[in-house]
Amino acid sequence: MSPKNPPKQRKIAVLGSRSVGKSSLTVQFVENHFVESYYPTIENTFSKIIKYKSQEFVTEIIDTAGQVLGLGVCSQQDEYSILNSKHAIGIHGYVLVYSVTSKSSFEMVKIIRDKILDHSGLGWVPIVIVGNKSDLHMQRLGIARRG
Repeated sequence: MSPKNPPKQRKIAVLGSRSVGKSSLTVQFVENHFVESYYPTIENTFSKIIKYKSQEFVTEIIDTAGQVLGLGVCSQQDEYSILNSKHAIGIHGYVLVYSVTSKSSFEMVKIIRDKILDHSGLGWVPIVIVGNKSDLHMQRLGIARRG
């Protein structure tokens, strides 16, 4: 690390429905290994140094608890809990994860995206949308064509 380019701090939130693989994706990215077992996450924070164009970024990745979408719409409680304020303040970007085997998880990504944009008051926020569980090709729903 050069004195001219001290590391910059970045905070990324990983959001999506329950059981879409947010934790597996995060652990694979940060620790370079796949987690086979499923343990519901309340919230975990990981740190990774990423180098991009000669600049180091100390990146804090917040792996959040999954959101619930029931019967095609969120309940009022879910609507308010979709975007916790700590997942909106000081966040530099978002990874929204859905399972390619679950239409409701894809619908939840749309809702979360809208909540992020509403909360930020901006027309654009850095968001990456990830269709996960592509290895379950026999259960795939063709969601990618709609996204």
